[in-house]
Amino acid sequence: MTFTTFTESLNFSDMDMMALLFFLLLWALYTFLADHSKYKTRAISHLMDGQRLRWLTEAANREMRMIDTGVLKILVTGISFFASSTILVLGGLIAAMGYSEQLAVAFAHIPLAKPLTADGFVVRVGLLVGIFIYAFFKFAWAFRIANYCAIVIGGMSDSRYDEDKAARMKRASVAAKLSSASGHHFNRGIRAYFFALAGLTWFVGPLVFMSATLAVVFVLTRREFTSRAVKLVREL
Repeated sequence: MTFTTFTESLNFSDMDMMALLFFLLLWALYTFLADHSKYKTRAISHLMDGQRLRWLTEAANREMRMIDTGVLKILVTGISFFASSTILVLGGLIAAMGYSEQLAVAFAHIPLAKPLTADGFVVRVGLLVGIFIYAFFKFAWAFRIANYCAIVIGGMSDSRYDEDKAARMKRASVAAKLSSASGHHFNRGIRAYFFALAGLTWFVGPLVFMSATLAVVFVLTRREFTSRAVKLVREL
């Protein structure tokens, strides 16, 4: 079997290859822009790092930390919810691969959709499986780091009896960095969900796939850099 014959059996045209590369390139470029470029300081996820430091600095000076444990519980609950949901999504996608022939026929009836072979359907589901595996690893690591953060906060001494303020501030700084790291990994997991929505449109066709990818990047950029939430955090 030649490579051309193999790609034809997967419904994998040159346009499909271009759409897939376009999708991966835009995802990588957006991640660089939001997390590694000089513009990252304008993103709401990075602006919130300062608020995390402020929160945990205040926590270090509080006598009772029930408020802080409540905040931690909310953060950890959100992360664990998405981690659990991702496992369920993966289970559904893997199960769908076992019914690829029937589902390929069903998808062919979608208006304007490109007819797919069973192998072509598996390739497109495989992309989603890869995305959600990535998302699960991000959520799982965010969950672990959040637990490490909780342990560091638990190790803060009582400000009423401990005169070593420098040690408490050091713990607060470390806890803030751990919380920020957890938040950034959680953010990347959520981002994967957005790109998975774009990946769904590949079942319709490569042009729709590329258009959806552009739409997702536009929405993420607006929410991360220019939304009302960003403006409100900058005022703090």
